[in-house]
Amino acid sequence: MIHTQAAPSTASTSAARIPPTLAKGLALPVICSPMYIVSNPALVIAQCKGGLIGSFPALNARPKEALDAWLTEIETALADDPQAAPYAVNQIIHQSNERLEHDLEVCVHHRVPLIITSLRAPDAVVPRVHAYGGLVFHDVISVRHAEKALEAGVDGLILVCAGAGGHAGTLSPFALVGEIRRFYDGPIALSGAIASGSSILAAQAMGADLAYMGTRFIATEEANAVAAYKQCIVDSSASDVVYTPYFTGVHGNYLKRSIEAAGLDPDQLPLRDKSAMDFGKGAEGAKAWRDIWGAGQGVGAIGDVLPTAQLIARLKDEYQAARASLAARAF
Repeated sequence: MIHTQAAPSTASTSAARIPPTLAKGLALPVICSPMYIVSNPALVIAQCKGGLIGSFPALNARPKEALDAWLTEIETALADDPQAAPYAVNQIIHQSNERLEHDLEVCVHHRVPLIITSLRAPDAVVPRVHAYGGLVFHDVISVRHAEKALEAGVDGLILVCAGAGGHAGTLSPFALVGEIRRFYDGPIALSGAIASGSSILAAQAMGADLAYMGTRFIATEEANAVAAYKQCIVDSSASDVVYTPYFTGVHGNYLKRSIEAAGLDPDQLPLRDKSAMDFGKGAEGAKAWRDIWGAGQGVGAIGDVLPTAQLIARLKDEYQAARASLAARAF
């Protein structure tokens, strides 16, 4: 990976920076972000068959023995469609994730094309994934986190900026992309309130290569979310999203209505530090995530629940329309 002063980004240079193994079958420059509980094989398969990189957190497969079956199901479905995009699995690198070694071993066995790592730098993960030819992208919310990930040898960075669903940073995408592009010219995926085809194009215009979209896919028929959650996504606006560390010890964005339904005051939530993070809670942790619904500030652009294939078709149309509109207005 080259880390030098980067030239101004264009759609063509973005395409050139996307690794060939990820570009195969890619109809839009999008990675569908892994969402705890929500992302399941049905959603991932639909995303990949639509030409987007689908993903899920390894922890969603419960018990841990189910991970092998999930990967087999996804691989079998995609093998029948040579035009499908690749898939990814998210690994949480934290001492409380007692499954990490098991889950990584299963992913290595299946030769998962892309591993997305979160929280700590993936120093021990990268060599094991590179050994079979896989790629590692790492979530970052700051330049310091990006530098540590690059030192670990990752193949790409996922910039989780202000407005992203779930665990998110506070920096404007303009600020973080601009700073990182000063020293890094490899693949960047950008997250933060991206909910339309035009916002995918905007991510490329500011220097990212891929959009990282999560919340929009909660409001799909395949997503593993209760009907009330999906409807709340449709009914909410950016002002209904609360940014708090209360639920996991790390700041994240959640829907105000779900917090109120749990009997809590979203305006008076206590602070909680990182020592509260525990990815080994199993059913207890899953229950908390079922009751408290994560979502990004892009909810205001979401107006319906659709089959994933239909949503992707709309995103493609919006993306092309945005490109044509910009070309017509170019100076």
